[in-house]
Amino acid sequence: MQLQVTNSPFNEEQVELLNRLLPTLTQTQQIWLGGYISALTLQGAAAVSAAAPAVLAAPSASTAAAGGAAEPVRSREVTVLFGSQTGNCQRLASSLSGKLKEQGFEITVSAMNSFKPNTLKKVENLLILVSTHGEGEPPDNARSFHEFLNSKRAPRLEHLRFSVLALGDTSYEFFCQTGKDFDQRLEELGGQRLSPRVDCDLDYDEPVAAWMEQVITALNGAGSAPAIAEEAVLAAEHAESLQSAYSRNHPFHAEVLENLNLNGRGSDRETRHLELSLAGSNITFEPGDALGVYPENHPRLVEEIIAAMGWNPEEPVLLNKKGEEGTLHEALLRHYEITVLTKPLLEQAAKLSPAAGLHELLLPDRAPELKEYIQGRDLLDLIQDFSPWDVPARSFVTILRKLPARLYSIASSYNANPDEVHFTVRAVRYESHGRERYGVCSVHCAERVQPGDTLPIYIQNNPNFKLPANPEVPVIMIGPGTGVAPFRSFLEEREEQGAEGKTWLFYGDRHFVTDFLYQTDWQRMLKDGVLTKLDVAFSRDTEEKVYVQHRILEHSRELYTWLQEGAHVYVCGDEKHMAHDVHSALISVIQAEGGLSPEAAAAYLDHLQQEQRYQRDVY
Repeated sequence: MQLQVTNSPFNEEQVELLNRLLPTLTQTQQIWLGGYISALTLQGAAAVSAAAPAVLAAPSASTAAAGGAAEPVRSREVTVLFGSQTGNCQRLASSLSGKLKEQGFEITVSAMNSFKPNTLKKVENLLILVSTHGEGEPPDNARSFHEFLNSKRAPRLEHLRFSVLALGDTSYEFFCQTGKDFDQRLEELGGQRLSPRVDCDLDYDEPVAAWMEQVITALNGAGSAPAIAEEAVLAAEHAESLQSAYSRNHPFHAEVLENLNLNGRGSDRETRHLELSLAGSNITFEPGDALGVYPENHPRLVEEIIAAMGWNPEEPVLLNKKGEEGTLHEALLRHYEITVLTKPLLEQAAKLSPAAGLHELLLPDRAPELKEYIQGRDLLDLIQDFSPWDVPARSFVTILRKLPARLYSIASSYNANPDEVHFTVRAVRYESHGRERYGVCSVHCAERVQPGDTLPIYIQNNPNFKLPANPEVPVIMIGPGTGVAPFRSFLEEREEQGAEGKTWLFYGDRHFVTDFLYQTDWQRMLKDGVLTKLDVAFSRDTEEKVYVQHRILEHSRELYTWLQEGAHVYVCGDEKHMAHDVHSALISVIQAEGGLSPEAAAAYLDHLQQEQRYQRDVY
């Protein structure tokens, strides 16, 4: 769109300059510029010192005498709240806070469940960093604060200036929903935005840096701080890798030492146990942390996409935003996501396609059909359903999302297995819309990764899923299927510590004979006293299906006694069904054994969560 002198407040020279500039700006630059102009509007023509960031102050006597508008004295106190399930928002909040402190701000940084919501009415500057969990739900440590803000007890906040950074995944229907909820509700309560909300997909470095720039600019007045924001993101990146040079954006290529099928002969499941070497990486981790693995797409799917488009697999294309190039085959195999469709992808594809059906599918009144179409389909489906295409490969790949890493709970203790990391992955294979489909990383590991090969990996620290500091504290672990993986790490660590605290594992799967993952490990640990109690549920071995939540209810009295003794409870695995069923079972136990109402039992469990005695790693 071109600006015209007749319909704008700019003179002819300014219009010419803007028309030359605007088409050259990236989305990130446009976001930053919008925030910069917003800050100018909010703060007025604040003078910017060349030697230091601008600090808002009361107007001078000369300014007042000249009739200048009196600017309010803005607080230098900033509250940074994060809601995080896997630790990303927590790391970014910590890094941003450090940079703001360097600029002279007084910072309060806190998890949302540790923040006293009644003190919100005293806060003038609020920065929220929050992810969205499951189907549009807040992370565990954001739930109570989210409920408070949306209750009648929430105060009016006309004095508040705020901004929200939302992390999410565009492949989910309720992309960044929790961040949107906070942003909308704070505005409804009277708050004024320091800068617009920014919604981030999995590849979030650039939009995070842009949001930080806006926020720092607005807090400082009209000053700019792009380098500071970039440094904050880099600091968060460094925190991911601890003392190692390797991180999410610079993975370590770890040699595969073992790749074993944990399921017995005759099982309809395939669960792989992989052991990787960390030798020479200086990578360490703690029990509860996750392993990020960058997989390869299935070669067959890559070849089918290239053939359907009539492309040359050796054609040079961009591999990433850094401008690095490689062959089309390499790009689709290792660099771009091709198995998931999202609404943003279809919107970009529609710009390259004349197909009426694709454009119609994106109409506002076709939202249900769009949702149904996206589910279970991939890039090859999109290409075949809306052919013909006349698009060069070099142009087409630019609309694709970066192939994201897959996160797996680490299944080993670093102290028990120095310079190694183990993880557990169940191969996903299914048929959908007339074609066989594959889990990208799981089938890569199951079918194409052999000992001696390497996998690009990094460690994602998870501060919200950690063993108690005191090894004498009892631990209850609930992990059916591959959800049991982190508890192998927990128990190996407790064994290395010589911990004497009691441990209780609830495990479930389909069949005892073929699907009892790590059975020999648990039996040895029971024998050696590392594991105090083991209760199992194999749902297909009995006429009536039995799951871990049923075992919890069967041991109601003893489990409640452990809770009263100070036990920490950990849940890992399926979020959609298992985690909800286990949560309900725990409330039932607390209600029955504690003689409490359902509301009081739920409050008891919420209190355990606030004390970090009830932690979940669910997905």
